[in-house]
Amino acid sequence: MSEQDTAWQPISPRYRVEALVHTLGGSLIPLGIASTPLWIGEPSLAWLSWYALAGTIAITAVVVGFIPRRVRAYGYALRADDLVFRRGIFFQRQVAVPYGRLQLVDVTRGPLSRLLGLSELRLVTAAAATGVTIPGLPLPSAEELRDRLIAVAETRRAGL
Repeated sequence: MSEQDTAWQPISPRYRVEALVHTLGGSLIPLGIASTPLWIGEPSLAWLSWYALAGTIAITAVVVGFIPRRVRAYGYALRADDLVFRRGIFFQRQVAVPYGRLQLVDVTRGPLSRLLGLSELRLVTAAAATGVTIPGLPLPSAEELRDRLIAVAETRRAGL
């Protein structure tokens, strides 16, 4: 099956909100560190603090600007023998997980994910490099996909 024939399933667009909150939350520590000399009133370091603060804000703005595109880059496809997951804008990654190699299919939800009605599907195989996490799935879709993958994996156990 070629790349064009693969029926890619997107993740929920609501995942943009979750990614935005995580990005802005993660930028609070660098912003706090960059602005510390301004808060403690150290005049000799104030000029350096303004540059660091501007740089941190610029980097955060660029990362936030890429969130919609990054969310659109996520996708998964169920093929005859495996599940294929893709992600990435600049550094693209595609991982194929054979159904017979699945050891664990887990649905997890954090507080923000629950608020947005989303969940994360995690697939674990014996090979650490092929662990796949599909974020931003609506809970009913994640549970249905989990049940389907478990059923298919049970019929295709490869020498386990």
